[in-house]
Amino acid sequence: MKKKIAPKPWFFPRPVLLVSTRDAAGKDNIITISWAGVACSVPPMVTVSLRRSRHSYAAIQASKEFVVNIPTTKQVGLAEFCGSQSGKETDKFAALSLEKYPASVVNVPMIAVCPINLECQVKHVLPLGSHDLFVAEIVKVHAQHSVLREDGELDETSLDGLAWGSTEFFRVMKWHQSAAPGPSARLRPRVF
Repeated sequence: MKKKIAPKPWFFPRPVLLVSTRDAAGKDNIITISWAGVACSVPPMVTVSLRRSRHSYAAIQASKEFVVNIPTTKQVGLAEFCGSQSGKETDKFAALSLEKYPASVVNVPMIAVCPINLECQVKHVLPLGSHDLFVAEIVKVHAQHSVLREDGELDETSLDGLAWGSTEFFRVMKWHQSAAPGPSARLRPRVF
C-alpha cells in the first residue's frame, strides 16, 4: 500500500541551467533554473519557468529573449552562487569574474565558460500560478569543441552535466546504452 502525499512537482532530477538575461537598462544577470525542459524539436524549443518576483523575470518579459548556458559539475559553485544571490543587489558576472561571450542573434551575453549556450527567443508566455512558463525557440547554439563528436554533433557523454533533486545537486551520468539509439519514434520500451 502506498501513502498518499500532497501534490507537488515531484520530477527529479531536473536540469541545472544558468539563464543569462539583459534588462532594458542594459544590466546583465544570471539566474539558476531547474524548472525547465525540452518543448519541441521542430522548431527547437525549450521552456523555463520563473516566479514573477524574480529579478530576471522582468528582463525576459520585456526583451523576449535569454540564453540558456549549460554548466558542468566543475561549475556547481557558479550554479550555487547564481541561484542564491539576487541580481537586484549583485552583478553576478562581476562577482564571479565571468567572461561574457557575445551572442549571434539575441542581445544577451553568453557565459563563456559554459560548454553549451542556447540563444532563445520567447514565443509564448503562459501564466500558471506561482510561476509563468516561457516557451522559447532556440535560434542559435554554440558549443565548445570538447563536447562535439568528429561529425560536429553534440557528444552527450562528454558533458558531465548537473541536475537538481529537491535539495541538492547531482551529477548526470550515463548508466545504460540504449539498444536502439536514434530518434525517440524508433525506440521501444524495455523492461529492466
